Amino acid sequence: MTSNEKIWTAALVVIGDEILSGRTADKNIVQIASWLQVQGIRLSEVRVVSDDPDAIAHAVNALRAAHDYMFTTGGIGPTHDDITVDAVAAALGVNVVIHPEARAMLDAYYADKPGGLTEARLRMARVPEGASLIPNRMSGAPGIRHGNIFLMAGVPHITAQMLDGLTGTLEGGAPLLTETIGCWTAESEVADILREIEQAHESCQIGSYPFFREGRIGANFVIRSTSRNILSSAVDTLCEALGEEGYDFTPGGI
Repeated sequence: MTSNEKIWTAALVVIGDEILSGRTADKNIVQIASWLQVQGIRLSEVRVVSDDPDAIAHAVNALRAAHDYMFTTGGIGPTHDDITVDAVAAALGVNVVIHPEARAMLDAYYADKPGGLTEARLRMARVPEGASLIPNRMSGAPGIRHGNIFLMAGVPHITAQMLDGLTGTLEGGAPLLTETIGCWTAESEVADILREIEQAHESCQIGSYPFFREGRIGANFVIRSTSRNILSSAVDTLCEALGEEGYDFTPGGI
């Protein structure tokens, strides 16, 4: 199996009591999933865990073993409750150390800011021993990589900068391509058609997403494949089948 044929997968651990309490809405899942797809990597699993060291360590050890890559968001800031680095180090069985390059980055970033590099700010230079850094042009504090583990910020626009720094550095397969067909029908009426077309097209998945609009029931069918030819064939076949049955459908979705 070549690198393009292999399906590369990633998992995400979203860390924070503020997410679980509903005080903060998570925006990182969508942007990380979208970024991974472009890299040819599928986000296959997401867990949301509290600010509890044991919960974080358990999730990290389970997901880093089950997937090619594992990301975390949240808990790498300057305050006492930013415990992700400590929890991940415990999961890996390594010490927490000050990364000299991270310290230099923070020293330069805070040189002209009130207070300079305080002890609290220096916490953002702490990493599990053996880690490397992920660039971050936004706030100076870098992300952290240790093997297949990537520790990212919880703030979405800072996470976006860290993802930009990782772009093109992770091995992946062919990007997952998608097409959407919208249809004014209950999905149960076309379930057999969808199943038969999916089974007839290897490495193709069809998802059905129902909706109710304008007083009518409908569904959007999302066809996914890493092969442009297979995707096009599945889309054409589905459109032909819907047309033959007299359904009102719209390529591109409704």
